[in-house]
Amino acid sequence: MWRLNLDPRTKLILALTYAGLLVLTQALPALLVESAFLTVLIAFLGLGRAWLRALRLVLPMTTIVFAISTFTFDLTVALTTSVRLVALVTTFFVFFQSTLPEDLGNGLVKMGVPYAFAFILTGAMQFVPVMTRKIQDIVDAQRARGIPLEWSLTGWRYIPALLGPLLIQSLRLSDELAEAMESRGFGRPGRTFLGEYQVKIWEYGLMAGAIAVVVAVWWLVG
Repeated sequence: MWRLNLDPRTKLILALTYAGLLVLTQALPALLVESAFLTVLIAFLGLGRAWLRALRLVLPMTTIVFAISTFTFDLTVALTTSVRLVALVTTFFVFFQSTLPEDLGNGLVKMGVPYAFAFILTGAMQFVPVMTRKIQDIVDAQRARGIPLEWSLTGWRYIPALLGPLLIQSLRLSDELAEAMESRGFGRPGRTFLGEYQVKIWEYGLMAGAIAVVVAVWWLVG
């Protein structure tokens, strides 16, 4: 239910055009309307809890941007900048949550992007949660040994106890990945795809409409 039934290339174009619309929009009320649309989309896709978890990571950066903008400009500019930042993060959050990494990579290859670049992009998307779990496992193991790995000023001296095992596990993972890629013929010409990726006619119309809206807003603000 949480994946939009669209070609990954269509989702990418829509995400980029909506991000462009957010960047071009200067009025705070219009930004709030655009952010409200994203909120409705998140509720429709059932991504509310995941979105709130993502916002907790963005909140410190948003607070810093708001404070700097308030002291440098005024409250209106600070609110506009903060809302735009959250909306941009939300836009790409929806895109990545509704698009499988392998679908995005295969769609990019169909567009003519070199497979090596597409693999690096999708591989990074897939291994971020893997490395997150490894970091948590290392922290739990070191705490069981009496090493207080805490995110505080006094805990920074124990960071080597985290970085050392993480570096070893990362090198081991990269070595296993390289062996798996080599055994499966990475870089072999004539690559085939498990599924067919085809942009429907109405998706072309949707992309054209989104691009037309962004161009119109750009012309108006320019």
